[in-house]
Amino acid sequence: MGGIIASLEPGSIAEEVSLRAGDEVLAINGHPLRDVVDYRFYGAEESLEILVRQDGEEVIYEIERDYDEDLGIEFTAPTFDGIRTCHNHCPFCYLKGMPPGLRPSLYVPDDDYRLSFLFGNFVTLTNLDEGDWDRLAEQRLSPLYVSVHATDLALRRRLVSNSSAPDVLEQIHQLAALGIQVHTQIVLVPGWNDGDHVERSIADLSALYPAVQSIAVVPVGLTRYHRGRLRLYTPGEARAILAQIAPWQADFRRRCGVSLVYPADEWYLLAGQTVPAAGAYDGFPQMENGVGLVRLFLDEWRDVLPDLRGLQDLGGLTVVCGMLIAPLMRQVAGELLALTGASVDVQPVVNEFFGETVTVSGLLTGRDVIAALRGRNLGDLVLLPRAMFDAAGERTLDDLRLDDIQAALGVRVATAGMATELWQAVGADF
Repeated sequence: MGGIIASLEPGSIAEEVSLRAGDEVLAINGHPLRDVVDYRFYGAEESLEILVRQDGEEVIYEIERDYDEDLGIEFTAPTFDGIRTCHNHCPFCYLKGMPPGLRPSLYVPDDDYRLSFLFGNFVTLTNLDEGDWDRLAEQRLSPLYVSVHATDLALRRRLVSNSSAPDVLEQIHQLAALGIQVHTQIVLVPGWNDGDHVERSIADLSALYPAVQSIAVVPVGLTRYHRGRLRLYTPGEARAILAQIAPWQADFRRRCGVSLVYPADEWYLLAGQTVPAAGAYDGFPQMENGVGLVRLFLDEWRDVLPDLRGLQDLGGLTVVCGMLIAPLMRQVAGELLALTGASVDVQPVVNEFFGETVTVSGLLTGRDVIAALRGRNLGDLVLLPRAMFDAAGERTLDDLRLDDIQAALGVRVATAGMATELWQAVGADF
């Protein structure tokens, strides 16, 4: 057990003591390292004794440093003993909707609470053992991100297809007793955990505030590869869900000063309703879960719009997006036209790869974009949504690079996630 060094920060302590890429850091102050969390936790002292395997031999480095001085080590992976995988069989699991032939990493059923702490990944907490709870008590890994789906134990076990899944409310109580906060999500499935069930789940989770810091309500997503007997929500049902959640938000804001319950942006787009003002999101605690991104984009757009008056000579610009957000993007393009006279072609792309039911920009593939745009007059620049690329911004889900798409279309291609990035790509100076 131990972590392989990928790189060292130039001039760092690790470089000064002659650690090298490829070395394996085994232990700090006598504590074996299972992951980056252990490395940070046990490596927080000023006096460190680091056991390293170097060139096949174990070497101990003794280091004295200031408390806040980083060692400067980057590891090849955040976990050194593999990734804790999911043993549930949720009928709405996104892996069940994945086609063959994608990158191997996309098929890993991650359910690792350490990655939840490090990166905000949602986990079910159904695979924790006594040793995990001892570790949580020692290291107080907070916050964690928990997929609840339903607080009724029998219903939750049905949703995750795991008859031995523990009571998630008891687990959150236990985390709260350790001083660990959680952000939760409820993925709603029509006819399964909505209606009275979601009322109960919200009531149960909100009663645990402030240990429960947020409750995201997210609609189920299905691809054409899904084989279960599930369906998507309709616009009318989306409006009903929003109306159901609104009283909870108002009551909690009145009592505690926060909304606590946050519908995903998809509900508002599907319902044809305006997303709430930024203040309703209380600092955007679940932005990475698609909660509030539309509001952030719109507010940033309003901020930069006055600075775009000099873009009359913008030239041709094509903005690519998923079908769901296309009406909003066309509204933005219309405002730009009215202000500057510069025309932007918004090109929504039908998701042929996953199926037409998948309408979000983040699940577009490079091949679908190429097929939709090839042969069109694209102008001088094509802007792709940043969300359709991996965390490094390098590859699409179907493993194409930006250069591959650019070569196929014969025009300059860039990515943008927010309004400022979008207009910086065309040369606007903010």
